[in-house]
Amino acid sequence: MPIKFPFKKDKKHPRTEPLGLEESHIPKHVAIIMDGNGRWAKNRGMPRIAGHKEGMGVVKRIVRYASDVGVKVLTLYAFSTENWKRPKNEVDFLMKLPVDFLSTYLPELIERNVQVRTIGDFDVLPAHTQKAVKEAMEKTKDNDGLILNFALNYGSRFEMVHAVKQIASKVQQGELDISEIDESMFSQELYTSELIEPDLLIRTSGEQRLSNFLLWQLAYAEFWFTEVYWPDFDESHFEKALYDFQNRKRRFGGV
Repeated sequence: MPIKFPFKKDKKHPRTEPLGLEESHIPKHVAIIMDGNGRWAKNRGMPRIAGHKEGMGVVKRIVRYASDVGVKVLTLYAFSTENWKRPKNEVDFLMKLPVDFLSTYLPELIERNVQVRTIGDFDVLPAHTQKAVKEAMEKTKDNDGLILNFALNYGSRFEMVHAVKQIASKVQQGELDISEIDESMFSQELYTSELIEPDLLIRTSGEQRLSNFLLWQLAYAEFWFTEVYWPDFDESHFEKALYDFQNRKRRFGGV
């Protein structure tokens, strides 16, 4: 049955006629590289952090829409292991964003039955970032609706090397035989072991690369790229990505 959600009308997001998504063919797991915040701000003569702040509002809108159409998991690339190379004031601001986002939006996440999770090297994040995320995860742990999964201090190569070390340690200790190692076992050592693999990857801003994001997990995902910067991304763009996904044939190596 087609889904027709009317989009909220406002000055920035004029009403768009819904395309009509098939309820039975919504991707279960959508991963998004939220790119272009800095360039969006630069084009307006604003500091880069203004773009990140604007992008936080977009996260709220997209989470609501994803939850409404029936997406099960939404993974957002919020901060990569490479992002530490950015100017300190920008890094400090990015580390504060989860605090601001969750402090204002947590009640609605709870009301919408959303469960907050995170993947990445969590322990090296600032204490205030860890506290906000841990509180959100604790208060939403029993929710069984959309899983909102933030990739924080995440790098796929680091993740895979860590998984190899875990498996090697088990072999070294005699807990595991090399012949038992397979793709399924490797997947169980990744941060995403409890999640289904992404069906769809979205990247904004016109870039067409993975940037060290879910390299293993995206093996059979459909990719969707847009020139739109993340602060300008809205429900109509997200719906178009889902609509295009529904009109592709996924063969998984077959015919």
